[in-house]
Amino acid sequence: MDNILLITEDENVAESVLSKLVLLRESDSIAVCDYKTSLKALQNSCVSVVILHEKAEKEQTINYINAIKSDNYEIILLVNNYDSEFVLQAYDSGINDFYTVNTDAHEMLIRTVNCFKFRTLKIKSARDYILLNHLGAINDETGFYKYKFCKPIIEDYLKEPKIQNGMFIILAVDDASKTRFSGDRLSKAIKQSVRGDDIVFVVNGGKFYILLPNIEKAGAFAVVDKIQNVLGDKIFIHAGLSKIANKSFDRLEKETFAAYSEACQTNERAVFLEEKVKGFDEWMDETRNFKLFQNSYLHKLENVITPVFYRLQKTYEEKLFNTKIEQYSDELQSVFRLKNKKCESCLRIIYPGLTKLFINITYEGLESPENRDIELELNEVNQNKISKIVEDYIKKFKKFVKE
Repeated sequence: MDNILLITEDENVAESVLSKLVLLRESDSIAVCDYKTSLKALQNSCVSVVILHEKAEKEQTINYINAIKSDNYEIILLVNNYDSEFVLQAYDSGINDFYTVNTDAHEMLIRTVNCFKFRTLKIKSARDYILLNHLGAINDETGFYKYKFCKPIIEDYLKEPKIQNGMFIILAVDDASKTRFSGDRLSKAIKQSVRGDDIVFVVNGGKFYILLPNIEKAGAFAVVDKIQNVLGDKIFIHAGLSKIANKSFDRLEKETFAAYSEACQTNERAVFLEEKVKGFDEWMDETRNFKLFQNSYLHKLENVITPVFYRLQKTYEEKLFNTKIEQYSDELQSVFRLKNKKCESCLRIIYPGLTKLFINITYEGLESPENRDIELELNEVNQNKISKIVEDYIKKFKKFVKE
């Protein structure tokens, strides 16, 4: 069966193309048709590459590209003479490549073979996506990775040099905008704004994690700005950004979340973590103060957070049936996690430095207001306050499990 379809009204052009593509694989073959019969010919599922000879009117050619573009095949535009504006417009409409009727045989062959290679990669990617979907790694509504797979996937990606040269973003819609916000608008805006090799995770509470390989700060800010522009001026977003730069996933998440929280508190669109740290240098002795705050936090961790987590784990292990309780603390974060067949939830305490710590509460599959972000001054942290927050979190979990 023919896997290349040449659409042209000019017999001389058809003969020229056929003579130049004789070096294709033995398994490849070319069919020729005119515009009138092309739609019927394209119903042949074996067609992988369409070579479309331009019509006399360029606008008609663009309209035809828009009419026939499909995931089933790649389109190569065949032009009589090179016109950069027309070719760029054709790319925007969905062609994969182009050449002129006078293009040398070897270049025409290379571009056609490259289309076959691109087609093969698309098929493989589609099959991989289907497999990931069956394994439960893909969020059905957004098409992005689920947060529960975030850490192993990102840790694997972090081994690649081009990832290390990139940026990490945590992004969500401002709370005041949520009354005017439909859940899929942000995910659609992200899809329109990221590149093919960018990696996106959907997180409970309406947040998104975006991994941008091989990009500088300015490029990452441009991505955030583009997402905001797609959403329009009635929906406002906040984003935290940080360099990846050989950080572990836990540290990357912690630091970027701190930048995101700063953006929310200061009502900024985006905060770049390294810039904020540099800003502190201008008005305080950061080394001296950071050590003071760090010591204060470690004191709270040892005498408040860890004892409360341990006591509540022991208290509720026998009260929460068929539920696994996990809790741990380190220099990056403190986690209290509840796992049940009906629901999985996580309370995470993050200390980004200086005078504050942040508590992030998420319930699997549920949206705000059940999911919460709490900010506490270090001097506010005591056993009663942490106990109340954790116990309220456990009570909500018990309610969701019973429903």
